[in-house]
Amino acid sequence: PDIFEMSSLQKEVVTKHLPPFPSIPNHRLGGGKRKKDYSPLPWHDFFDTSQDIRIDNNSFRIYSKGSSGPVLLLLHGGGHSALSWACFAVEISKLVECCVVAIDIRGHGDSVTTDDYDLDSNTLVRDVRTVFSTLYKDHAPPTVLMGHSMGGAIAVRVAASGSIPSLVGLSVIDVVEGTAMESLFGMQSFIRGRPESFNSLEHAIEWSIRSGQLRNRLSARVSMVGQVKSDTKSTTSSSHPLIVGVTENIIEEDESSDSACVSQSSSDSHYVWRIDLLKTEKYWVGWFEGLSKLFLTVTVPKILILAGVDRLDKDLTIGQMQGKFQMQVLSGCGHSVHEDLPDKVAAIVAEFLIRHKLTEPKEGFERYVLLVLTQKLLLLLQTISCLLINILI
Repeated sequence: PDIFEMSSLQKEVVTKHLPPFPSIPNHRLGGGKRKKDYSPLPWHDFFDTSQDIRIDNNSFRIYSKGSSGPVLLLLHGGGHSALSWACFAVEISKLVECCVVAIDIRGHGDSVTTDDYDLDSNTLVRDVRTVFSTLYKDHAPPTVLMGHSMGGAIAVRVAASGSIPSLVGLSVIDVVEGTAMESLFGMQSFIRGRPESFNSLEHAIEWSIRSGQLRNRLSARVSMVGQVKSDTKSTTSSSHPLIVGVTENIIEEDESSDSACVSQSSSDSHYVWRIDLLKTEKYWVGWFEGLSKLFLTVTVPKILILAGVDRLDKDLTIGQMQGKFQMQVLSGCGHSVHEDLPDKVAAIVAEFLIRHKLTEPKEGFERYVLLVLTQKLLLLLQTISCLLINILI
């Protein structure tokens, strides 16, 4: 008989003679909260080699992938590290022949210098030049400079200085003088608004996603490893239950709350930011001042990749209309464009390299190019639709 039509007495008799129901994980029943993986990932999942370049009393960490084709020399943004390029390195290596070389800039990641807080633009340009010349000496292959944010500003200055004679291309990601200078006013508040420490690497990674700093969890799991460091000397205090324990305690709940990720309770070991960017404030203006005009003076092929068209300032708007550089705007990403959308940025860069005959494509490149062309077509259709709507109204 149907158990739902039985009397309560019949149900009791039947169920007493039935074996117990097998236990089923909550996520299969649709109950409970699904855990997300915030565990850190090692550099060697993304790069082929890691080495320290020693120059005088300084040591600069570089990560490399690939052994043929032009060098893509990658410079990260302020507070980040070379590991922010990890996912991009994997994606670009699928598309074209190239040798990716990502540098931990002074004061960041695993680079160690006599003065980690000397982030003067001239110092950083000199660092990039000496690291590059130490790596390649008199046999430098064709080189494309790429930089994000602060790293983009330094890439422009390195290119304009003529420090790399083998330079054949320049790619700058989401840095424009006008908007960068305006954003400096809020930079102090942004930095002070971040948690001072985390209970573990997992919680630092979790915070980066929940706070919106990064939108790609895979990239966050390798990138955040280079942004924080273990600190066993100082302790903090807190009472939030989620911060005690390991990865298993990180669950998908209170997505709008950052406090769940922050280490505030006393602990023998916790993680703090690798560099205190507030101590470098006096150098910020020097990174971006005069950047747009300097960018336009660089004679090699150039591409500017932005997270929004509103970021263009007057000089770049005029330069773009005159065809002095290629521009690509991506949507659905934050400031860390190459981390949030590594496959799309890789496709754009690969197309740029092939268009200027700087490298050769690999199998599957056509699929990625089709994706980029489709995005461009959709953007064009959206523009046409807006114009038609305005005309009809």
